[in-house]
Amino acid sequence: MTDLAIIIVSYNTKADLDRCLRSLHSRPPTASHDVVVVDNGSNDGSVELVKTGWPSVRLIETGANLGFSRATNLGIRSTASRLILLLNSDTVVPEGAIDSLIAELDANPGSAVAGPCLVAATGRPELSFGRMISPFNEFRQKLLGRLYDAGVPFAVAWVRRWTSRAHHPDWISGACLLVRRAEAERVGLLDERFFLYAEDVDFCASIRAGGSTVLFTPAVEVVHLRGRSVRHAAAAAELLYRRSQVAFYAKHHPRWTPWLRAYLRLRRRLPSAAVPDNSNAPAPPARV
Repeated sequence: MTDLAIIIVSYNTKADLDRCLRSLHSRPPTASHDVVVVDNGSNDGSVELVKTGWPSVRLIETGANLGFSRATNLGIRSTASRLILLLNSDTVVPEGAIDSLIAELDANPGSAVAGPCLVAATGRPELSFGRMISPFNEFRQKLLGRLYDAGVPFAVAWVRRWTSRAHHPDWISGACLLVRRAEAERVGLLDERFFLYAEDVDFCASIRAGGSTVLFTPAVEVVHLRGRSVRHAAAAAELLYRRSQVAFYAKHHPRWTPWLRAYLRLRRRLPSAAVPDNSNAPAPPARV
């Protein structure tokens, strides 16, 4: 059994995936580890890239776009390790970052999940954590994110303050999420009803329901390029986010679900039940 399994789900992100794997290869963690790429039916040469360029990486070909949660679970179940790291293909991991993240989690036995400070290529911190999704908290997160992006001083000061101190938020971003395998398996891994978006919030909620905490640590930084190669897919991102939003409320806030559906119907943003196969979508700037 290795100490760590690194699970990367990829769908038509060849350039980002290559960059991510290069960062892991050139600056590998000292902890014993396996790297697993789960390819969700890419047609951009990603599979060939891994087969020819990264023979030490284990490749799982799903043959279709199964969504993030289901593909991640396939990767997790194919490994045996004490810890699991969920890592987006659009990240770049600095030297020592993974070892430091493991050390932070090991130093906090009450926490089952740990996440680093995600930063842009410029070093600008990302708002990669927050409170449990609810109507008020969604509005708050959206407003704060927009004000931060606009450079409003008090929002910038708030984000800088909270991204520079260790604390226990309700959730951290699944772009780089370290979890104890025992806890991940206890909650049944990721909920596969979430095709894309909100699965990290739901996963952290399940972890916290068992009595463990979620740790955000600024002692570790990981670069997050936020899907630069797929910015054209904004419409797909909106559709998938709304679908996950409805599913999340149905699970965690059923009394609010009819109101949410009515609101989305009024705005003509109520998604259909079907999941598109070409959902190569970038992450939205904030959870809204």
